[in-house]
Amino acid sequence: MSHAGAPVGGLLVLVDPVARRLDGESVRIAKDVLSAGAAAKICLPDSQEEFARALARRGHRQPVIVGDDRALVRAVGLLYRERALGEGALALVPVGPVGSLGLAGSLGVPLSAVSAARAVLDGAVRTCDLLVDDSDGVVLGALRIPPVRGIPRPAGPSVWSAYRSLVRTLVRPVAAGGGGSGGAGGGGGYHRLRVEADGVLLADVDQPVEDVSVRTCDDGGPAEVVVRTGGGPAGSGSGSGSGSGSGSTVTARARTVTVSGADFRYRADAAMTGPVRRRTWTLRPGAWTLTLPR
Repeated sequence: MSHAGAPVGGLLVLVDPVARRLDGESVRIAKDVLSAGAAAKICLPDSQEEFARALARRGHRQPVIVGDDRALVRAVGLLYRERALGEGALALVPVGPVGSLGLAGSLGVPLSAVSAARAVLDGAVRTCDLLVDDSDGVVLGALRIPPVRGIPRPAGPSVWSAYRSLVRTLVRPVAAGGGGSGGAGGGGGYHRLRVEADGVLLADVDQPVEDVSVRTCDDGGPAEVVVRTGGGPAGSGSGSGSGSGSGSTVTARARTVTVSGADFRYRADAAMTGPVRRRTWTLRPGAWTLTLPR
């Protein structure tokens, strides 16, 4: 870490519209503290499109995001696609429900609006790694392909979905034998996926995979990959595994992770994405910087 202090070009304080709607008092406190300590341009976008335009017009100002984990990820993603992450540090004043600030807390950002705003003004810069996928999506902390049974359904069921649910209830096929298999729709709750870490096979489609997780590491080394299987042949490769036939856990460190197979969804930081059939994530060491308390 290195000393940051108030930026010479001033601050661009971007208030996420969700934060403004949910907790106007914390937003007001953040604006007051930041404006008292530095030249601050306050932007109150009403949509994600306006948020993106304001960030793109930041000039030499340091972006300060007032919002939750999703707002921070959105800002980093926009700057990455602009190839501008190396221009200077980002800062975050977390505002939102506690459940939407897990990433912020794990990065070391104070969850108090006052403490976080003060850290923007006199904190230090921390260099952080980034995972980038082959569709230019970014992951700041961790991604996970959860168990099939743990994947949330989209909110707001329609009349058509209710009709289909009724049909499935009335005309339910008889289960054949034991638990089923397959991808995101598999009856056994397992994925059928091929998982490779730096080209080394950790699991293949003939093996039921319960979940997969990938996270950046604080030690500056490769990302940590964990694959949990639900039985069948144990995983192979450079990782370490245990068990055979009753499930196992395989771990590895890698800079590139590729997952392919039946349709799967994954959670990247705070957002659920998919379904997709193939995705590759690549580690970008030291790709972005964040201002934190000294």
